[in-house]
Amino acid sequence: MAQVLEFRLPDLGEGLTEAEIVRWLVSVGDVVAIDQPVVEVETAKAMVEVPCPYGGVVTARYGEEGTELPVGAPLLTVAVGAAAGSGEEPGSAPGLSPTAAPDTASASDESSGNVLVGYGTAAPAARRRRVRRGSPTDSAARAGSLAVSGGPAVNGTTGPVPVVSPLVRRLAREHGLDLRELTGSGRDGLILRSDVEQAIRRSATRTPAPAAAAPTPAPAVLSAAPAVSAAPAVSSAQAGAVRVPLRGVRGAVADKLSRSRREIPDATCWVDADATELMAARAAMNAAGGPKISLLALLARICTAALARHPELNSTVDLAAREIVRLPQVHLGFAAQTDRGLVVPVVRDAQARSAESLSAEFARLTEAGRSGTLTPGDLTGGTFTLNNYGVFGVDGSTPIINHPEAAMLGVGRIVPKPWVHQGELAVRQVVQLSLTFDHRVCDGGTAGGFLRYVADCVEQPAVLLRAL
Repeated sequence: MAQVLEFRLPDLGEGLTEAEIVRWLVSVGDVVAIDQPVVEVETAKAMVEVPCPYGGVVTARYGEEGTELPVGAPLLTVAVGAAAGSGEEPGSAPGLSPTAAPDTASASDESSGNVLVGYGTAAPAARRRRVRRGSPTDSAARAGSLAVSGGPAVNGTTGPVPVVSPLVRRLAREHGLDLRELTGSGRDGLILRSDVEQAIRRSATRTPAPAAAAPTPAPAVLSAAPAVSAAPAVSSAQAGAVRVPLRGVRGAVADKLSRSRREIPDATCWVDADATELMAARAAMNAAGGPKISLLALLARICTAALARHPELNSTVDLAAREIVRLPQVHLGFAAQTDRGLVVPVVRDAQARSAESLSAEFARLTEAGRSGTLTPGDLTGGTFTLNNYGVFGVDGSTPIINHPEAAMLGVGRIVPKPWVHQGELAVRQVVQLSLTFDHRVCDGGTAGGFLRYVADCVEQPAVLLRAL
């Protein structure tokens, strides 16, 4: 005898309360194995494949791709037991009779027993309901999921639409565009976000402006000033505007930066440094053979050495206890720009790593960020952040501290500039370094000492030997 179990969106950890469906990995009628990934979701932290703890036949899915669901909302239902095992059609098999009593032992045997965060898979806590394929209940659930998605499903039954990005599909739904009417500018006709935005602008241009109402005689009322209506100005200013929801990674970044500005009294100091010797040292290390050493890895080694001298900057503030908590390990975050937005992966125990180990870990985390496979654990727990904004071709910046950390080191581009070297004017490789710090954990003397030590190591890499 089979029973239908409902699998709900589990708590994915790190305080996350919702996730967006990016891609379904199974369809209704598919047979799934225990712990098989069934859906790919995007949280504020990372892209995650969610495994289903039940084995059986998928009888219903809830939510279209691009829909945002809260933790605990139904994801799908699975027919577990006789119908699933025998290949019978769910909803028509006698084992799915609505009068059948729940088979607790069968459900336990068909679940993995693995406990997702906040979701005990083997416990009977998951609400169970029986759904017949094609039944009014199933139809209503599907209709509800379409309503939540904000518009009609763009992927109809007349053939696939050449769209990969769920963000593009969602943007089209929000503006009522039929993607089948668009010609993609991407490879093999792929519809890109720019194609959708152009279609939105064309649609706004084609929309005729409302005809002006015929003037009517004004009532005989004296007024000190003519009445002014702001509505037409607002409407004109927003014509053709594109609204982008602040959620996912962008929403998480917005919340964190806003909190940092609200809570942390930050200050910034900066200094120019001659990086010629550092660049020469890196070139010599890479010329000797072996794994290549990245510039970011050398800067990370300098940061960890400076934090050993100034531990105040590797700390956090406990407002409830009114204490500064100095941390023993340096979990070094580094800012990385990806297609999904700005992410800050964390290198654990950076103070104990060599330049080779740091280079390898930076490369691994950067690639994971670009492919969208960073886990929540890769993006949390940082104690100090290194921000190399020089890759964008800029010299300086005043970074916003990555809450709840106490400081961030910013590195600008390294470019040839006139520089006084050994008493003579010369062209040297110059970089601007900036340090934004929480003024609650230290004063300017400590921050200046940290930044000066970093600059000294950049100018004379041999200074690092004293810290080894």
